[in-house]
Amino acid sequence: MSEAAEGRPVRQLRLVVEAEDYEAAVAFYRDVLGLPEEAAFSGGDGARVAILDAGRATLEIANPAQKKMIDEVEVGRQVAPKFRVAFEVDDARATTERLAAAGATEVAPPTVTPWESLNARLDAPAGLHITVFQELRAPEEREELDGFGTNTDPPSGP
Repeated sequence: MSEAAEGRPVRQLRLVVEAEDYEAAVAFYRDVLGLPEEAAFSGGDGARVAILDAGRATLEIANPAQKKMIDEVEVGRQVAPKFRVAFEVDDARATTERLAAAGATEVAPPTVTPWESLNARLDAPAGLHITVFQELRAPEEREELDGFGTNTDPPSGP
């Protein structure tokens, strides 16, 4: 067990995506987006799976009003299904261009958000609606902004 997983009830978040065009999806996410392949397995009847390392995983839970607000900020209209995959990258503009050149459909170009990140939306292989985002401020700087914190932070104000 890794040190990071000690004392945590969940050790890994693994998102499993069925891809009709397996080869194209693996090439897109591994070779174009740059997710290293951790393992790959094959079985009878042509069954195949590749496990790609997407870095640190988080589960972002948003209520309907937040989902709507994010769509409005990033795209200007409601487009996202209930499920969207977001990848933090070092350069959102270059990554968006690279992914679009490799076959993803740009839904919205990189846009600076109120939460100080540069976010782009794309429809990508395996039917995923994705966001690529670049943080423009350090976490400790963002925590100082109005509306940021955690659900366990005490409410501010009188």
